[in-house]
Amino acid sequence: MKTVILANGKFPEHQKPLQILRQTDVIVCCDGATANLIKFGMEPTAIVGDLDSLSNELKEQFRNRLFHNPDQNTNDLTKATLWCEANGYKNITILGATGLREDHTLGNIGLLTSYATRGLNVEMVTDYGVFTPICRTTKFQSFLGQAVSVFSQNNETLVSTKNLEYPIKKGKLTEYWMGTLNRSLGDWFEVELDAGSLIIFQSF
Repeated sequence: MKTVILANGKFPEHQKPLQILRQTDVIVCCDGATANLIKFGMEPTAIVGDLDSLSNELKEQFRNRLFHNPDQNTNDLTKATLWCEANGYKNITILGATGLREDHTLGNIGLLTSYATRGLNVEMVTDYGVFTPICRTTKFQSFLGQAVSVFSQNNETLVSTKNLEYPIKKGKLTEYWMGTLNRSLGDWFEVELDAGSLIIFQSF
């Protein structure tokens, strides 16, 4: 089942994330994202979070779809992801998680690997491309010239790539910039890692 988590960042404008939103079966809103979804002409399946940025009017309108989680040791995106996992939704596309504040953007992207290690099939789609966390060697569909970046949160992880313009051969990506600004050489590329997890970005 297609599941979207709509975070309370910049609402999507590109047709690809908007198409995903229109075609999904389940929409889980992070708290204040509900208002943007209503303006777009759609309604949430569930609203998850501490509910501090949800208007009283929307709380009343969707009172049967509210799932309050007051935990201050995690953010609303993680609360929504854990709700999806608990309710059997394991194929998740995250929208609206970037674009308004750089600190939130970086934090949300960094959370992707923690979701992947829980066994969730998750991706984050922005107005520019797709972030995908991986925990094992993965072959990606691509196209010639597609912008590709590889991010490692563990300085000891050994990374190798195939069919990228600038190959990596058992390299350690000790700084975030080191795996960026690469390009695909065709309709596929592969990223190999010896342990841990990585985050792959592919442009539209």
